[in-house]
Amino acid sequence: MITTEKKQATIKDLAKAKNDTGSSAVQVGILTERIKELTEHMKVHKHDFAARRGLLQLVGQRRRLLRYIANKNSQEYLALIKKLGIRR
Repeated sequence: MITTEKKQATIKDLAKAKNDTGSSAVQVGILTERIKELTEHMKVHKHDFAARRGLLQLVGQRRRLLRYIANKNSQEYLALIKKLGIRR
């Protein structure tokens, strides 16, 4: 679980408007933070298969959202993956 402070910082960084908490870019940012934390957990606990399944589900959800953003606006997609440090 990501902390509330980390989540709020991600929302503030990626929000397009003052009250923007659910846009696709914000959702991708929050998923990226959760994926980073689960990846660190998996490095220590290699046999935690429930966490592995959850990690793969988060990666799939983020991939679908990124595909949506790429189809909608390719420039926004490129800026987002550069900002988050995600590979294409």
